[in-house]
Amino acid sequence: MKPQLHLATLLGALTALVVSSAFAAENPKPNIIHIMVDEPGYFEAGFMGNKLLHTPNMDRLAASGVIMMNLFSGGQNCAPARATLLTGKHTGHTSVRGNSGDNSLRADEKTTAEVLKTQGYATGGFGKWGIGGRDSTGVPEKHGFDVFFGYYDQVHAHTYYPPYLIRNSEEVPLPGNHGGTQGQTYAQYQIHDAALKFIREHAGKQPFFAYLPYTPPHGIYAIPDNDPALARYQDKPWPKDAILYAAMNTMVDREIGEVLDLLKSLNIESNTLVFFSGDNGGQERFVDAQHPHGLFSPNKDPNGPTEFRGWKGGPYEGGIRVYFAATWPGKIAPGRVSQHLGYFPDMLPTMAEAAGATVPKEVDGVSFLPELIGEPAAGRKQAQHDYLYWESDQWEAIRQGDWRAVNQHKTKKWELYNVATAAGESQDVAAQHPEMLAKLQALAKAAHDPMLPGNYSTRERADRDRRPGRNPAATPKKGKTKAKTE
Repeated sequence: MKPQLHLATLLGALTALVVSSAFAAENPKPNIIHIMVDEPGYFEAGFMGNKLLHTPNMDRLAASGVIMMNLFSGGQNCAPARATLLTGKHTGHTSVRGNSGDNSLRADEKTTAEVLKTQGYATGGFGKWGIGGRDSTGVPEKHGFDVFFGYYDQVHAHTYYPPYLIRNSEEVPLPGNHGGTQGQTYAQYQIHDAALKFIREHAGKQPFFAYLPYTPPHGIYAIPDNDPALARYQDKPWPKDAILYAAMNTMVDREIGEVLDLLKSLNIESNTLVFFSGDNGGQERFVDAQHPHGLFSPNKDPNGPTEFRGWKGGPYEGGIRVYFAATWPGKIAPGRVSQHLGYFPDMLPTMAEAAGATVPKEVDGVSFLPELIGEPAAGRKQAQHDYLYWESDQWEAIRQGDWRAVNQHKTKKWELYNVATAAGESQDVAAQHPEMLAKLQALAKAAHDPMLPGNYSTRERADRDRRPGRNPAATPKKGKTKAKTE
């Protein structure tokens, strides 16, 4: 069954198609980088108000461009979030809607990498794929990526010391590793070094798309003993896992700084569009009597009353809110804060418009390039979503303007919230506004198509990839490996 496109969404997509070539004709094709870290909370960065986590490079990136306060994840977990990001479709239309690891992209589904390759882009991915294991129709090298290095399966990504990583479906051994939380070769160092190498190899030769879905700070928490990020938190009166989690955030921050510094040293900073985000809502971690919202306050503004309900995996905003920033020197004005409402399906059409590529007809996303660079520079007005839609096997949710409806399938009872008048989805007003609820229910019904997943020719290698990540240890241990400079 083909996706059903709402008229407003279709018109927005067609508008982007018409004007994208005009924008590209007047500008060189930009390099595009998306750095996406795994499972941080909405408020867990300095530029979002956090004072406990040291994130100077994230803050530098945000200050040099725009912070988008309402750019949501497209999914409640790792796999569906990545599926929406790369296909431009919401979870009512994607082939991957849950996090089991059994499903994959179909062979006929187009990704951002495939779209950008039509414009001569080199394409590389480094980190966690999560939407098609080895020997499936969903592997990255079959979906436009010249190279992908890291983890194909999200369970494989549960260890930072796997016996091997994957490059284009082939195993790359990591010496001295046996899975779990300690070993000799820290996987994230290898992944990050490969990403930097890819950027160096293509800088100035052809435009490139570097997709960096980095796994830290996702637990199991582990970082080498001699990583300088760990030393910053060693004396904190926090639980051991909280110290490791904080250090992993700061380690990734250092790596973000290395990416930004590399762009400058290669003299390609002004022609590189960089996105930075989390992948889905924060996890319920480090909660105690003194910190009912979590030690690092993932979904509660540490400096104000704003609080978002729920956590990763759930239907409420706390499960899908991500921090999001973008920088493009000379194109995106620095120091901006945007309230534009969008989500991950918008990434494909936005990148396509920046590159002058044609957007696949089946996308649900709406390019927000005019919001980034200004309507005069983009040559058109910013199109808006009629609605945003999410679903999983347990629930569905839809938002139109300030109205948000949630259906938890266990009860079959729809809830309705006005997020402008009752922040945090704290007051169900379904009984007071039955007409609005009925309207959103009808839109949600139209947004859903039965899921059509991809397939596997064999499960042998994909199942093997899932085994190294299993470790029953309740308390992670730190590994020992060669230090990096902070």
